[in-house]
Amino acid sequence: MQRRFLQYSLIFLCAFLVAPLALAQDDEVTFNVNLSKEKLGVNERLRVEFKMNKDGDNFVPPDFEGFKVVMGPSQSISSSWINGKRSFSKSYSYILTPTKQGRFTIEQATIEISGETYKTVPKAVEVTSAVDNPNAPKTVDDVADESLHLVAEVSKSSPYLNEAVSVVYKLYISPNISVTNYRHIDNPKYNNFWSQDIPVTKYNTVNTTFRGKPYRSVVLKRMVLYPQKTGKLEIEPLSLEIYVDVPTNRRDFFGGRIYKQASKTVSAGKRLLNVRRLPETGKPANFGGAVGQFDFSVSTSKSSLNASESLQAKIEVSGNGNLKLFQLPEPELPSALEVYEPEFEEKVRTTSSGMEGKVSNNYTIVPSYKGKYPIPSISFSYFNPKTGKYHTLESEEITLDVLQGPTDATTSIASNNGGTKFVVPTGKQFHFIKVNPNLTKIDTDFFFGSTRFYLLLISPLLLIPVAILVFKRRKAIASDVEGNRLKRADRLAKKYLSTAKKELGNEDHFYIALEKALHNYLKAKLKIVTSEFSKEKIMVLLNDKDVDEDTVNGFIALLKNCEMARYSPFSEVQMQQDYDKASEVISKMDKQL
Repeated sequence: MQRRFLQYSLIFLCAFLVAPLALAQDDEVTFNVNLSKEKLGVNERLRVEFKMNKDGDNFVPPDFEGFKVVMGPSQSISSSWINGKRSFSKSYSYILTPTKQGRFTIEQATIEISGETYKTVPKAVEVTSAVDNPNAPKTVDDVADESLHLVAEVSKSSPYLNEAVSVVYKLYISPNISVTNYRHIDNPKYNNFWSQDIPVTKYNTVNTTFRGKPYRSVVLKRMVLYPQKTGKLEIEPLSLEIYVDVPTNRRDFFGGRIYKQASKTVSAGKRLLNVRRLPETGKPANFGGAVGQFDFSVSTSKSSLNASESLQAKIEVSGNGNLKLFQLPEPELPSALEVYEPEFEEKVRTTSSGMEGKVSNNYTIVPSYKGKYPIPSISFSYFNPKTGKYHTLESEEITLDVLQGPTDATTSIASNNGGTKFVVPTGKQFHFIKVNPNLTKIDTDFFFGSTRFYLLLISPLLLIPVAILVFKRRKAIASDVEGNRLKRADRLAKKYLSTAKKELGNEDHFYIALEKALHNYLKAKLKIVTSEFSKEKIMVLLNDKDVDEDTVNGFIALLKNCEMARYSPFSEVQMQQDYDKASEVISKMDKQL
């Protein structure tokens, strides 16, 4: 019995001692670096992945001496629960290309996890001369590079001035990969063009060929451009970041192929257009810049009416061309017709071939006298780029018959062909003389008893309660010591960070301005030259001034982000977060110094 008791006691003691060790192993932090290859040619790529099993902050990559960063950092996070046990993984990946041959070292990267700093182990890489081995296994990024192509297809390379040019941006995708998403990196500005975006509402994939190989294509963007200048005009490139799933040689438990995500920046490249001048030969005198194929019409809402009644005259151009980029012709009407400013109306839609629809000017016309008034023929000229010639369209003459109304002795004169033509000189309607004017006697302004007199009399009484409220308000503000201190701290933060705020969105200038603001603040508050101190010495100085640990850590983290921005891209959201953090840290520190 005693022996069995001793056995159970030993088992319990072992379990008691082993359990903490097992838990400690589960909680052990790992931070490693993985290289896609340790020996590569100068024309190959190297993938570097920094991987950890706990979430951390303030990641600082090495300098990558001897290499150029072509992509990254790309961040990936995975988390799962299996049998009640949590598995977590976070990684930062870079794609590098060698700048020269030799032996190089991927130095240590650092990260802070649970308040402690962890470092990776340096790894050596050998870069040899260029290799040519088509049978060598390709990385995921190599496959993505070869399988994605963005092309800008231009409908005309030598258009006329103001002739429609269609630009279609197509993404060619190899059948080996699949696209999951994309985002715009750089949109062209289309200088010297009138541009119209045609939204792509549905992405249809079409099987096609590209460079003699089978591909799938999808239209991502459509634009219609009208050149506004002759000569050689450049269409800026469109750049996109494409997210793809690339198959690997590994398979899962059920035999399905395992895919790995990658991202690639593709650009459509610059396109050059040679814009031709419109010919001077045969150019009509009334040409107003219309280029395309058009129809022209002039119509009135009625042909007979009484004086002082109104009618509508419409001048309309319809067809396909630069409908929004030219002036409609104006009518020349007899002076006896009162004409109001026209109302412009357009019904135009933009397709891949250009603008089509109609534009018109609606004139309201009011005759003043009885008689017949001609609306002379109106001409409209345009250039047709398909025929390379100018065309002139003319409307028919329209006669307005004013049946009833006042007449004038000079309304008719004999025309050359023996007929009678009615012309009325310009005149204005007369207003009747007012027989009951509202006149006031000059110099009869009495001050006593006036409204102004009573306002001046009672205004001092009205100002007394206002003065009392202002006095109480100023006294309350003066007594709020903590509130005044917070306001001064906020003003101080805005003073030092004003330059950085102006540079939000411009990564290089923003972090340079932010670093100067932090150093200038310390220089002003501690009366030191911060360029002589490292981050460690600054931390010691702040701790000696009894600044709390969170504020000191926040200040040092901002300095690290400013250093990281020199060789690692930061998003606009990260810049905004760093700016807000800097305002908060300066405000807190000012209350403690």
